[in-house]
Amino acid sequence: MAARATFIFYALFLTTLQFLLTHHVSSAARGLWKYIAPNVGISAMHMQLLHNDRVVMYDRTNFGPSNISLPNGNCRDNPQDAVSKIDCTAHSIEYDVATNTIRPLTVQSNTWCSSGSVRPDGVLVQTGGDRDGELKTRTFSPCNNNQCDWVEMNNGLKKRRWYASNHILPDGKQIVMGGQGQFNYEFFPKTTNPNVVALPFLAETHDQGQENNLYPFVFMNTDGNLFMFANNRAILLDYVKNTVVKTFPAIPGGDPRNYPSTGSAVLLPLKNLEADNVETEVLVCGGAPKGSYNLARKKTFVKALDTCARIKINDAKPEWAVEKMPHARVMGDMIPLPNGDVLLINGGSFGTAAWELGRTPVLAPDLYHPENPVGSRFESLRPTTIPRMYHSAAILLRDGRVLVGGSNPHAFYNYTGVLFPTELSLEAFSPVYLQREFSNLRPKIISPEPQSMIKYGTNLKLKFSVTGEVTTPAKVTMVFPTFTTHSFAMNQRVLVLDNVKFTRKGKSPMYEVQVRTPRSANIAWPGYYMIFVVNQDIPSEGVWVKLE
Repeated sequence: MAARATFIFYALFLTTLQFLLTHHVSSAARGLWKYIAPNVGISAMHMQLLHNDRVVMYDRTNFGPSNISLPNGNCRDNPQDAVSKIDCTAHSIEYDVATNTIRPLTVQSNTWCSSGSVRPDGVLVQTGGDRDGELKTRTFSPCNNNQCDWVEMNNGLKKRRWYASNHILPDGKQIVMGGQGQFNYEFFPKTTNPNVVALPFLAETHDQGQENNLYPFVFMNTDGNLFMFANNRAILLDYVKNTVVKTFPAIPGGDPRNYPSTGSAVLLPLKNLEADNVETEVLVCGGAPKGSYNLARKKTFVKALDTCARIKINDAKPEWAVEKMPHARVMGDMIPLPNGDVLLINGGSFGTAAWELGRTPVLAPDLYHPENPVGSRFESLRPTTIPRMYHSAAILLRDGRVLVGGSNPHAFYNYTGVLFPTELSLEAFSPVYLQREFSNLRPKIISPEPQSMIKYGTNLKLKFSVTGEVTTPAKVTMVFPTFTTHSFAMNQRVLVLDNVKFTRKGKSPMYEVQVRTPRSANIAWPGYYMIFVVNQDIPSEGVWVKLE
């Protein structure tokens, strides 16, 4: 065992060294990593930021004890667990960003590879999972007294939802789409008939023996319809009428981009929100070539895809535009940032998702600048030292950092004698805009007050201070907190609000910008958003507002 452990250590060392030499990552690379928690007790497979700046994380409940005990000496019967039939450990936690502390939560049924969204009232609704969790829904209501916990509902779903995707809708309901063996969608709560709606597109994009269409990429278009990407194709779906409004060309090259050939996708920031036809662009990056999953199961690990494809979905004749990214990447996360850039982080450069099937971690994040010309959009950033492979996650925090955790490519928690040990740590990656050299450009929002309510289609005044130079006008963005798992951040929305008026208060460092709030729930569904002021690409710390 000692010899194997030594081999694994040197294998990881050589992997890191090879990466640094191959990609010429120098000490001048930008961005900063901070190791913020060595052991949060669980591997963070799923993450959701709530409007009290706490993050709910969870993994699965039937693969043995975690490293954090349930509160008050509680235990639960766990007959499906192959390791411990009586389990006294937690498989969900709440992480408090402000205090860098964790609190164990109690989840009773299996949440493995599930999905979720945040309701307009700020409550996290989590759907599905495996085995005894496959038809369940669960809610978590944010609180500041450490008394809140998961509440579970039996038969909240009509169909088994395992590897499904969720999206919040303009009326505040959630749509739950797909999942293993499910070529259909349904709504939660159950206020729509029929309860389950067939979607042939999911059957058409299913690769026999490989799937490649799980955790489909779903984004709400500005007309209220849903853009849905699965495998290598996409449609625009009117989910009310169950009608395919538009069929998009297949992604160039035809390789799959969804689980287990897991790439990622983002909805680029929405701008000019008062326009009759708001331009809506989707970016899909990474994944694995056709056949990679079956080859990886035979111990042949194919190099991941190193391309991104971008499409304007509201064009009359939309076409994909392909560009190269710095690293081949499978199982990577794509995180929209408050200044409009996109962070690509985590994953490996060979193999696919699923147990033991990924190789050669990609340690360096890449920053994508969507406004730059093709050929100058990517920037490689400072690498981490911790591989984040299968079952890792990343989310944006209100202070502008990206929280990174998880990585457990094994059927159980496994810390020794394996290539990629189960990872219980948390890191925070600070993008370039948080570097000290830009501190004098960073705005500080004075008003509105945190948790303020804002209305649709009205003028909103933001007062802020900046000690350095301010461009005219400063930009205001609103960002919805995503639910992230398996390389996909669900419920994405970054809105660049239309500027109405910008003024400076005398010679003081105080400024006021007046912007127009979104005009309808199709542009931005109701709920809690983080609002930022951006000066020369440097965002302020966000302030929570509630759009209703």
